[in-house]
Amino acid sequence: MNALEKEFAQIVKEQKSNIYTVCYMFSQDADEVNDLFQEVLIHLWKGFDDFQHRSDVKTWIYRVALNTCISLDRKKRRRAEVPLTMDINLFEDRDEDTRQVDMLHKRISRLQPFDRAIVLLWLENLSYEEIGQIVGITAKNVSVRLFRIREQLKQMSNL
Repeated sequence: MNALEKEFAQIVKEQKSNIYTVCYMFSQDADEVNDLFQEVLIHLWKGFDDFQHRSDVKTWIYRVALNTCISLDRKKRRRAEVPLTMDINLFEDRDEDTRQVDMLHKRISRLQPFDRAIVLLWLENLSYEEIGQIVGITAKNVSVRLFRIREQLKQMSNL
């Protein structure tokens, strides 16, 4: 393994939970999340040579992960798919906290991809400035969008 591969492996090891979190926000299916994760890793590797460390590694990874997931989400919505499911989840926990998290996840998944990305980054406790850098808008715009997103989430029913 050469130095570049070692550096990439270390970065992925440090950032894998952030990558997985982005992927999880774009799918509720474990297999699809794993596919998204692999696609993000491929895009990261392809762009790693060109990454010049002009921005923080975490910011770069979020940007690549979000762009990859948003692009694949758009492609998925364009084609009709019927997922194969078992209609049973032996690992599903049905306590009140789990139901609340599930409800929030369902509501967030109904948002537009750009708004989902902003919510995800906010839930990761990134500052408005960091979120703005990642998604390409100002910190003030992040603040305004988050306010509107919160209002939108409040208005959603639990479908």
